[in-house]
Amino acid sequence: MTVAFDPPAKDKTTLEEGAPFTPKFDDAGLVTAVVTDIADGELLMVAHMNAEALALTLETGIAHYYSRSRAKIWKKGESSGNFQTVRELRTDCDQDAVWLKVEVAGHGATCHTGRRSCFYRVGKAEDGQARLEMVDDHKHFNPDDVYG
Repeated sequence: MTVAFDPPAKDKTTLEEGAPFTPKFDDAGLVTAVVTDIADGELLMVAHMNAEALALTLETGIAHYYSRSRAKIWKKGESSGNFQTVRELRTDCDQDAVWLKVEVAGHGATCHTGRRSCFYRVGKAEDGQARLEMVDDHKHFNPDDVYG
């Protein structure tokens, strides 16, 4: 089965209240995907999806994304074993972003650095200079062992 999307809704009522899932992809053909853990709501990552990645996610129940740096579809966990099973997928009011609530397999980590979340540092100002402070330095796996 291949999932197809209708063109973006033209009227506000259909877009905001209707049943058709009509993602509004940007000029690069992408929508933003916000990913949280289904169990505790922790923000795990933010990525992008094109129509193919979004369709694969809906078809398989496993998160697929579009890698802008590699210019290709990427099945999250394919290399690391940290697959993201999508338990719920929501879209925002104008359908230009999606929110995936996932269960993470494998090491339970999402970030390629080995951490649970890609958001492991806090931004601060120190003596007039922007700095990052580490708030989660626990690595669930060694990236060198997993990715080579």
